[in-house]
Amino acid sequence: MDDNLPEPCILLADRGYDSDKVRETMEARDVVPVIPMRKSRKLRVAVDRTLYRLRNLVERCFNRLKNARRVATRYDKTAESFLGFINITSIRLRRLST
Repeated sequence: MDDNLPEPCILLADRGYDSDKVRETMEARDVVPVIPMRKSRKLRVAVDRTLYRLRNLVERCFNRLKNARRVATRYDKTAESFLGFINITSIRLRRLST
């Protein structure tokens, strides 16, 4: 990842990442973990459902991008050309959805 990216403030994850270690690590970095609890968790933790719904939106976006075979298999050799094709695919998907 580039060093000039902003620090995250929220971690949206599914139940597979629900562990005390992940939560402690994120809280030490001042990141709010939005992870639903596993059913076996003894200590109950509240989840902001409105934020968690955004995770579905992001996953659907990645799913649509992966429908483009070139993005899913990453044929491009350089990061610049890969990012360029993601941009082209995003524009194409946006035109199809409107």
